[in-house]
Amino acid sequence: MEILENTPKERFQASKQKMEKAAYILKTVAHPVRLAIIELLNQQGEMGVNDICKALDCEQSLISHHLINMKLRGILQSHKDGLNVYYDLKEKEIVKLLQCIENCDCNM
Repeated sequence: MEILENTPKERFQASKQKMEKAAYILKTVAHPVRLAIIELLNQQGEMGVNDICKALDCEQSLISHHLINMKLRGILQSHKDGLNVYYDLKEKEIVKLLQCIENCDCNM
């Protein structure tokens, strides 16, 4: 039987992977429009692109850019119904992260 050692280097590597994952997620949502989309989908559930544009009063090209980016990175999911594309949160845990950030008392 092999004994696995949990050396400081191994712990650091595991911690480093967690930090890289956190940075990846934070970079993905680090834009006011993306945060607004996440908040909207959390409140409303699945929505079509046009409805998201109306709710956020933004151009469709801008919203589509952010939706596609967040979908490619695993934050959102989508499905097509005819010509319409509907988006929803794939990773609902992201909302907890955003609530945590809102509760931070950081200087801006």
